[in-house]
Amino acid sequence: MLRVLLIVISLLAFTSLRAQVPDSTGVRQDTVRKVPAKPATAAGQPVVKSAARLELEKMPRRAATRSAIIPGWGQVTNRRWWKVPLIYGGFVGIALVYDFNQTQYKLFLTEAQNREYNSQNPATPKPVDPAYATLSDNGIITIKDGYRRNRDLTILAGVAFYTINIIDAYVDAKFFRFDISDELVLKVNPSLQQQSNGFAYALPTPSIKVSVSLTK
Repeated sequence: MLRVLLIVISLLAFTSLRAQVPDSTGVRQDTVRKVPAKPATAAGQPVVKSAARLELEKMPRRAATRSAIIPGWGQVTNRRWWKVPLIYGGFVGIALVYDFNQTQYKLFLTEAQNREYNSQNPATPKPVDPAYATLSDNGIITIKDGYRRNRDLTILAGVAFYTINIIDAYVDAKFFRFDISDELVLKVNPSLQQQSNGFAYALPTPSIKVSVSLTK
């Protein structure tokens, strides 16, 4: 029995030593991983841009900066001359609305101040406008506050219009870079659709079929 046990132990030791000996005939196929060859061009190299492309990329920022300095200058840079009268017409209209509200605000402010002074100093009254004699003191104050609010809104409208002028120049220059060479075709065809209510077909319903396609 001891002899059999020694034989088993010897076989196990021999097998263990045999497994630790590296195979000199070759390498196992499943441990070999093929690494794909890298492309000829090294990764991470900066892209070389032509002078024309760099000039196109500078156009939006240049147009926006010019419109910020002088409204309409960016539109002129983008060759959108017809937008310049619209821009200055908008600014003129905003300025006229501001002037009207400011004038009316000052007028009713003076009227409200004179009425308050007269109520406190009846011996030396200040002149009031007879055209507003039918209006109460609270009515004068309400109208005055309304013109002041409209004046402030006009200032905000001017700032918004100035911002739109800059955005328009930037977007217009951005779209200038796109080369749309395809022809957009829009087809509108009348048609009849047969509808069913589950039991019987109803009368055909007129409809319009719209299709958009790009052709070279």
